[in-house]
Amino acid sequence: MKIISFLFFFIMFVIGTDTFLISPLLPTLTSLYEVSTDVSGFMVSSYALGYAVFAFLAGPLSDRLDRKKVMLMGFIGFIISTFLCGVAPSFSFMLLFRFAAGVSAAFVTPQVWASIPVLVQPQHIVKTMGFATAGLAISQLIGIPIGSYLAHISWHMPFYFLSFLALILLIVIQLVYPSLPPVKQNESASFWKPYKTLFMAVNAKSYILAYFIFQVGNFAAFSFIGSWLSQDFSLDVASVGTAMMAIGLGNAIGSLFGSHLIQKMGQSRSLLLSFILFIGLYGILPLSTNLLTAEIILAVAFLVAGFVFPVFMSIFQSLTTSARGTISSVSNAAMYIGTTVGSMTGGVLFARFDGFWGVSIFAVGMFILSLLIYSKTGVFKRQEAVITNEA
Repeated sequence: MKIISFLFFFIMFVIGTDTFLISPLLPTLTSLYEVSTDVSGFMVSSYALGYAVFAFLAGPLSDRLDRKKVMLMGFIGFIISTFLCGVAPSFSFMLLFRFAAGVSAAFVTPQVWASIPVLVQPQHIVKTMGFATAGLAISQLIGIPIGSYLAHISWHMPFYFLSFLALILLIVIQLVYPSLPPVKQNESASFWKPYKTLFMAVNAKSYILAYFIFQVGNFAAFSFIGSWLSQDFSLDVASVGTAMMAIGLGNAIGSLFGSHLIQKMGQSRSLLLSFILFIGLYGILPLSTNLLTAEIILAVAFLVAGFVFPVFMSIFQSLTTSARGTISSVSNAAMYIGTTVGSMTGGVLFARFDGFWGVSIFAVGMFILSLLIYSKTGVFKRQEAVITNEA
């Protein structure tokens, strides 16, 4: 299963890199297309919107078809749309192609999370999810530098490079990824039946709501860390990029090595500890008096984020065995919608409050609310009971 783990790592790396790739290109594209800075942000949000909207379609579809075919179909769309971004003749076309790239990604990443419980032995599920999460974390770590370095040659190059990388990965998927037909074949069943099955599961709605609220707080803070570092510590664009790379390294470490700690602590204790750390770290972050202190706090927070993400996905996958693609799509949609809501809210708070206080207090409030919802489901008690019995 090592081959599958590496495959999932690179799938998440490529999709994640595309998510962050356009950020360093915004100034160039803003000038090229002659649009305002405020409007240029739509080139980022159009990708998230495409993903969030079509994730709800991708879920039931992937549960009715062979997951390999769905993933290949999504990757073909991803390759074409990403390449077209590199030749977009106008701002409107760029928005259209970025939207299409998000739609394509919505058919790819849910198959990763849905396939792991099927292809991997139970004792290795969290570890494999952590490995896939590391691909996403490392894409965040080097996605911006890749875009920046290639853009020095031409703004077209980052899109060409990523589409070529995705093409190679498409071939590997065809050769390595096994066929995974649906658990049950029932052509007469409603296309949307997986949603009915999912939402009938105990605590499904609460898990989704809690995860969404967590991501609202998470991305309200994440979206404006760079702006805060620039404003309060007088960093230029290059220095902010370097600072974010150092912080992202914590996320990668948490993703790669957190599974060992999760296995020792259990999922419930790991989840609870993560919430406590998030609340504490973001609560004290605005008190940072120098860049080093801020970097250390953020690096630890990102490490915790990489550590806990596989726990979130594992809890979701425990809800159902017949609609794994649907729950993966819903959880990803919740994350991207949370990204949109969080970044919009964070922007208002960052503009109206001094320093990082407004954003930080909002994020901590969202983390507390999410923790309370998780606690109400009894997930901590049930998991602890399992750990006790196993001991």
